[in-house]
Amino acid sequence: MAHHALSSQESYNPNHLLDILLGKMQLKNDAALSRMLEVAPPVISKIRHHRLPVGASLLIRMHEVTGMSIRDLRDLMGDRRTKYRLSDAQGRPKPEEKAAQQAAQQAAQQQQGQPQAQSAQSQPNDASPSSKPSGNYAH
Repeated sequence: MAHHALSSQESYNPNHLLDILLGKMQLKNDAALSRMLEVAPPVISKIRHHRLPVGASLLIRMHEVTGMSIRDLRDLMGDRRTKYRLSDAQGRPKPEEKAAQQAAQQAAQQQQGQPQAQSAQSQPNDASPSSKPSGNYAH
């Protein structure tokens, strides 16, 4: 069974939060809570069994429905962290993506440089005679 990092905190108990919400909104069961929060019933079940963390979007929805602050909701489930932090790996491009981005940047730089060189070659210099024939010939 996969546990998330927050579940390793001894104080973390999302059941307490869910029970408080049931009481505050005068709901009979988790199915009614899932309807109120507009999530599928298995989401509530997975949260109760510590298989799914209470995510940011669900916290926001709880805040919208109850009017309770996000801080209060997090306190009720025992999340005492002062800040959410992304891991170093999140948000960084994968090595393949980074290489592809660099290649795309180099190609864009080359394309920016080529039109200037081509435009200089395609415009004849009127001051000096050219040995190239004029007209639409392939060279």
